[in-house]
Amino acid sequence: MAREPSDAVHVLVPVKAFSRAKLRLATVLSDAERHDLARRMATHVVGIAAPLPVAVVCDDHEVAAWAEDVGARVLWEPGMGLNGAVASGVERLRAAGASRVIVAHADLPHARSLAGIGELDGVTLVPDHRDDGTNVVGVPADGGFRFSYGPGSFARHCAEVERLGLPLHIVREEGLRHDVDVPSDLTTSA
Repeated sequence: MAREPSDAVHVLVPVKAFSRAKLRLATVLSDAERHDLARRMATHVVGIAAPLPVAVVCDDHEVAAWAEDVGARVLWEPGMGLNGAVASGVERLRAAGASRVIVAHADLPHARSLAGIGELDGVTLVPDHRDDGTNVVGVPADGGFRFSYGPGSFARHCAEVERLGLPLHIVREEGLRHDVDVPSDLTTSA
């Protein structure tokens, strides 16, 4: 079931320090190239989130300065790890008035829009192109969703939706599914 678009839908983009991002690409990209790639992909994801309000959750000063430069709200969450930072970010956005939060990872170079994710009720999951990880999650801000990123996260997130008894929507839009984690992802087009 579709929901009406709302000003209360926010996008949360977790962004790791650009200097530590995409380490699995170190065999094919220099440190400077990985830094640049991570920054360009994150800028793209923040850009395609428009017109929804965007917050970047991070624990790095360079990332925080970049987020401000691209017009995103900065949610500083040091030392929490990805799952903790995302959960805290969702809670902070809920406290600021968000009814739904779309969590979109910063490595989606072919993504075109996130708006449709916010229009669905319950929980919306976008698995990666391997059906293993979870690239995008749309959740009710007050739903108590437990994030569980890492290998196999898509299956764990599906189980979490079942635990909560919420409607589940799985979206397999190629632009949102294509993330960049390993060298072969650099040559795959969406």
